[in-house]
Amino acid sequence: MTVHFIGAGPGAADLITVRGRDLIGRCPVCLYAGSIVSPELLQYCPPNALIVDTAPLSLDEIEAEYVKAADAGHDVARLHSGDLSVWSAVAEQIRRLERLGIDYTLTPGVPSFAAAAAALGRELTIPAVAQSLVLTRVSGRASPMPNDETLSKFGATGSTLAIHLAIHALAQVVEELTPLYGADCPVAIVAKATWSDERIIRGTLGDIEAKLSQNPIERTAIIFVGPSLAADDFRESSLYDPAYQRRFRDRR
Repeated sequence: MTVHFIGAGPGAADLITVRGRDLIGRCPVCLYAGSIVSPELLQYCPPNALIVDTAPLSLDEIEAEYVKAADAGHDVARLHSGDLSVWSAVAEQIRRLERLGIDYTLTPGVPSFAAAAAALGRELTIPAVAQSLVLTRVSGRASPMPNDETLSKFGATGSTLAIHLAIHALAQVVEELTPLYGADCPVAIVAKATWSDERIIRGTLGDIEAKLSQNPIERTAIIFVGPSLAADDFRESSLYDPAYQRRFRDRR
């Protein structure tokens, strides 16, 4: 028996990996976080599969579902939104599975920031403008931030910031980043990227709070901050320059 942790992608049912979809189809038990995973993904479950929404469950109760499946010899598809590598709460589940001696696998998924960038129609790294992307968040009830991981420290680098789980703290984002990026720095908020009710709000650090107040968003959003979001007068990459010599292009 194996628990298969699967990155379910940002929302749209066709943005799960082929491996993830096939694993769902082979598992007689499916656990999914119903508050943030699209129910459309459950179409890939086999007929008569046991489907459990873990949104209202505690970690102890989720562990009990794993034990129950193990006793029955049933593989489990465990769906988490986006990709498993960030803010998935997979680590604490893996620790418990290892204590129980239950096998597990991890299948990556399309991360939410990538889906949000696609919704914006933007590349987040622009030559000579921004070559680094910081994925971060702010402290919340569920998980505080380490003392050295602050918006102001990340913002001091000038990198593009993808701030997750922080729509409730937009005022804090604006206050900490405006001195570093300037009030005219582009900002984009993408809510529920790839879902049918996807929303995008574009602005600057100077006006994004007012724009959000006119069209409130309560959850499941990413705040992007950085000059790359509006850069259009930039140098082209040398990668495709006709004079650029590299091992795959024999220029003599």
